[in-house]
Amino acid sequence: MSKRSINGTDFTAMVLAGADKLQQHAEHVNSLNVFPVPDGDTGTNMNLTMTAGANELKKNNTTSVGQCAGVLSKGLLMGARGNSGVILSQLFRGFSRYAAQHDELNTQQFAAALQTGVDAAYKAVVKPVEGTILTVAKEAARHAVYYARRTTDVVELMTEVLAKAKEALAYTPEQLPVLKQVGVVDSGGQGLVYIYEGFHQHLTNGSTGLSESVQGQTHTPVAPAPKPVLTKPENELFSVQSSAQSQLSTEDIEFLYDMEFFINRQLGVNVRTNFDEEAFRKALSVNGDSIIVISDDETIKVHVHSKAPGEVMNLALLYGEITQIHILNMREQHRDLLTAGMDIAPMPDVFADMPNEKSAVQMSPAEPPADDLAPYGFIAVSSGAGIADIFKSLGVDVVLAGGQTMNPSTEDFVNAISSISAKHVYILPNNSNIVLAAQQAKDLLEGEREITVIPSKSIPQGIAAAFAFQEEDAVETNSENMLEAISHVKSGQVTNAVRDTSFDGLEIKSGQFIGISNSKIVAAADDLLAASQALLSNMLENGDEIVTILIGAETESEATDSLSEWLEETYPNVEVEIHEGGQPLYYYLFSVEP
Repeated sequence: MSKRSINGTDFTAMVLAGADKLQQHAEHVNSLNVFPVPDGDTGTNMNLTMTAGANELKKNNTTSVGQCAGVLSKGLLMGARGNSGVILSQLFRGFSRYAAQHDELNTQQFAAALQTGVDAAYKAVVKPVEGTILTVAKEAARHAVYYARRTTDVVELMTEVLAKAKEALAYTPEQLPVLKQVGVVDSGGQGLVYIYEGFHQHLTNGSTGLSESVQGQTHTPVAPAPKPVLTKPENELFSVQSSAQSQLSTEDIEFLYDMEFFINRQLGVNVRTNFDEEAFRKALSVNGDSIIVISDDETIKVHVHSKAPGEVMNLALLYGEITQIHILNMREQHRDLLTAGMDIAPMPDVFADMPNEKSAVQMSPAEPPADDLAPYGFIAVSSGAGIADIFKSLGVDVVLAGGQTMNPSTEDFVNAISSISAKHVYILPNNSNIVLAAQQAKDLLEGEREITVIPSKSIPQGIAAAFAFQEEDAVETNSENMLEAISHVKSGQVTNAVRDTSFDGLEIKSGQFIGISNSKIVAAADDLLAASQALLSNMLENGDEIVTILIGAETESEATDSLSEWLEETYPNVEVEIHEGGQPLYYYLFSVEP
């Protein structure tokens, strides 16, 4: 079988087959995690990210590869979880930028799109590391550009791309010593190889993977990506402090109707052929604010807060037929908030299915007038109910449930940011695998919201940063103080090993308790107390004075009592604080500070 080009139908089937292949092998990708911890999640993150993109594509029926690539890019971008998911989204974001102007791609164009994706992914990572998914993507794309000059057959090109990706993956242990030490290849690179295998599988034998609409074949559909379960009672979407809202009088909401809708320019009676976006915005501003207008040749997307919804509708009807209308009374919402003590639910995003990758962000609920905004807002990621309560007590507005076991997506961060009425929003990711998704959300909202990502890589670092924040200080001062606080925190955690391994001279057996200090395994023992003591001894070797212990959901109180007694006897000058963290999988989270 040979093929001189691929169109949108081909590309969709390739992506769905790639998503299917990754889904089948997600647990294998997870098992390649360097640390033998029970929550290695590269495969899970890549699978959920790819699922988000695949689900968007399944709604699309265009034959244009450029349009399909744009739809995929938006789905991946908003659904990206973890560092591997963000890098994957950037690979296809760059791909879509090149493909945007093409209905079909020949071999040289397909290779150029792959290379553009690699360029975008490397640019998105502050300090690219070779021997990772980036390297696998780079070597595959580089070979594609070389080989595309020698063939006009896309199937032959994809065969070469897959072979080169596998070769680059096999070499990753030579580039990252830790991979060689543990005896695994890079997990993210393996995930990308599985996706490319799906691409190749479709091109060689026509398998459509997850697609239920291509070539009439029936397959198991991709499961929708689950949303994080947030650590607030009754599963409320966000934990939002109401101070800013409570200071606002209901009657002060002048433009009380929050409106979102489409204008279909292909339908309607006596519609104007020319759309002057600036004139339309000006007309809406007479009785409204928080105006957002996005238009193309077929559709106009509108968001506005108005005190005259009838006039808005009349203006819109000049340009086409109005569809998917959503109108909320913000005074009514505000009264409900004040009387019932409930958070205002955001308006459903009626633009979520649009191919524009930023449309869902741009059309998020608009903010109240600047005078009603709090100076600062905070988002933190938490892995347990007790830890969430600590963050709330420190003034954090939105607590997203997450951590190693479930990384929040870019879209989760975007929605959380949109729910906060503040001039400047700080994000505390509290996990090294979540920082990129938080940063991607910040980049998506650039120019619309003021956001700072404090790169906290553990719960203790996030708590220290929140403690260092001062409401009366300027943004720059607070950022410096929080970064300084993070730099003084040593973070430790105790969990179980899930496989036998050798790591930095430690022989670790499956089921043993392991102690991890600042991302390095420093202790392994058959007993929880022994592993915890060895870890704390390592962390306290420089005479630090403060130890904070966050107790996990499965930790017995007797073990904590014994650990507390040992600390008091062994380090009598150390101040110890103990809190119920409620985190899963980790018996203890330790924080050590000078």
